[in-house]
Amino acid sequence: MTPKTLRWITAALLFLAAAASVALPFLSATALTLSIGVIAAVAGVSQLLRLGQVEGAKARIFRGLTALFYLVAGLWVVAFPVQSEVSLTLFVGLLLIAEGVMELAAAAASQAEARPLVLADGVITALLGGLLVAEWPTDSLWAVGTLFGISLFFTGVRLLGAPAAEA
Repeated sequence: MTPKTLRWITAALLFLAAAASVALPFLSATALTLSIGVIAAVAGVSQLLRLGQVEGAKARIFRGLTALFYLVAGLWVVAFPVQSEVSLTLFVGLLLIAEGVMELAAAAASQAEARPLVLADGVITALLGGLLVAEWPTDSLWAVGTLFGISLFFTGVRLLGAPAAEA
């Protein structure tokens, strides 16, 4: 498969995910929240399984506490996904702001042909993150899914619009 074909397939998948996220924002936000919870719980179990490999009692205690924190937090998110979306909304907002700032820094540091696309992606991503943080917690149950979908869409546009070496 050629790199160009791979880019088109990736962009198509991003557009499909974006459309689903915008069309079903509550479902998208809940799926994101549950995914994070499951991943955290699995990370906790993984840490617990590796406890026997840790040397030293103090290190074992700290690794065990970390594992329990991941496990309990992950199970909490899975058990209470809607309530957890409120916290996730703030986290995703801050994450999008950070991603947008990094894209802006990349655009400022680059003289590449795709610089305007990277700049636009950074501005839009940072603004979406700012909207999430500004409206938090009132819009928590739909905003994450909608804004995540919009961000996916613009990432797909950038992927298709940038020359192959810059995507």
